[in-house]
Amino acid sequence: MGETLQSPRGFHDILPPDIDTFRFVTSTVRDILRLYNFTEIITPIVERVEVFERSIGEATDIVQKEMFVFTDRKGRKLALRPEGTAGVVRAYIQHKLYAQRPYHKLFYEGPMFRYERPQAGRYRQFHQIGAEVFGPAEPLADAELLKIVSDILEALKVEATLEINSLGCAECRPAYREALKGFLEGVSSHLCKDCLERKDRNPLRVLDCKVEGCREATKEAPKMVDFLCQECREHYETLKKLLTEMGVDFRENYNLVRGLDYYTRTVFEAVSPKLGSAVIAGGRYDYLVEQMGGPPTPALGFAVGVERIALVTEAPPLKEKLYFIIPFGDVIPYALKVAQRLREEGKRVEISYRKGGLRKQLEFADKIGADYAVIVGEDEMREGVVTLKDMSTGRQEKVKVV
Repeated sequence: MGETLQSPRGFHDILPPDIDTFRFVTSTVRDILRLYNFTEIITPIVERVEVFERSIGEATDIVQKEMFVFTDRKGRKLALRPEGTAGVVRAYIQHKLYAQRPYHKLFYEGPMFRYERPQAGRYRQFHQIGAEVFGPAEPLADAELLKIVSDILEALKVEATLEINSLGCAECRPAYREALKGFLEGVSSHLCKDCLERKDRNPLRVLDCKVEGCREATKEAPKMVDFLCQECREHYETLKKLLTEMGVDFRENYNLVRGLDYYTRTVFEAVSPKLGSAVIAGGRYDYLVEQMGGPPTPALGFAVGVERIALVTEAPPLKEKLYFIIPFGDVIPYALKVAQRLREEGKRVEISYRKGGLRKQLEFADKIGADYAVIVGEDEMREGVVTLKDMSTGRQEKVKVV
C-alpha cells in the first residue's frame, strides 16, 4: 500500500459539519450586503504581480514574504491573490466602471493565498467575503460600511469589539510619519528585527507588530489623530457622531494602522476577544484607484475572514426535516416516486442504498440524523401509502403520499 497523500501544509479541507458553519457565514454576509444594494463581482485568483506591488506596497510583509509567485511559460510573473481589494480595483479600472455611474458598491467571495505560518482560522489558503465602495468621499459612506459590519456581527451572534482610527491623508500624514520615525529611533533597542527594518521605510507598520516587546515600546508613540488636518479631523469626528447616532458601538484604537499601505483616513477592525484577532477589517483607500492607473476615486471597503469568524460562529440547525426512505421488496420504482413527491414538496430526502432488516435500517437512519423514516414495502405500494415513523418519538402512521 502506497504512502497516504496529504494536503500541503496550510491548505485544508472543509468537511461536514464545519462546512455548514462556513456556508452559514457566507450566506449571511451575502444576504446583508444585498440589503445594502451591493452587487457581486468575480475576479481571477491569479493576477500579475504588479497588481499587488502597486496596491499593497512593495515594503509590506505580504509582498516581500507572503505571496505565492510563479512565472508562466512566457516568463510573466504572476501571483495567487493574497487579498481581494487589489483585484477588484484592477477590474474597476480595466472595465471603466467609473464611467458608468457616480459610485459602485461591489462584493466578492473566494479563496486568498498567503505563505505564512498557519494559525487559528488563517491558513495558507483561506477565504474572504468582502465589500468595496467606489466614489463617495463623505463620512456617511464610512458610517454605513461600519453599520454593515455591525449587522454582520449581530446576525452571526459574534462577540467582537469594533475598533476605529484615522490615518489621515497625503497632506497630514507626512508630518506624523516624521514624528513617529523620531520616536521609534528613541526606542529602537526594544524593537524586533523586522521592526528595525520597518521603522525607516514604513514606520506605521511598527504599530501593527504583534510582538509583545514592540507593542510595549510603542505604547507612548505619537497618535495620528493629533496630526490630522482640518478636513481629516472633520471627517473623523463626523464618522464618530454618525456611528453613535446609529447605535453602533466602537472604541478608538490609536495604534490601529492595518497591514496594507493603501489605507487613508478611516481604518477599522472587529476584534474577537476569544481569538485575540480581527474577524472583519477594512478602511478607506482614497488614492489607490489613481495609483493603479485610474481616475482619482475615493473608495473604501472591508473583508470578512470566513474561517476565522467561523471559529466563533455556530450555524443554526437545518430547518428542513430529513426523510429517510427505506424500501423493502420489489418496490424501488414506487420508492423513487415517493422520494420525488416529497422533494417536490420541498422536503429533504435520502433513500437507503443499503440492504438489511428494519432494525439495521433504522439504526442507520438515526446515525445520519433522519427526522423521519419512510418505510415502503409491498403492502404500502399496493395501498398507495407509506409508513411514516417519527424517529424522536417512535410514533408511526400510514400516510398517503403518491
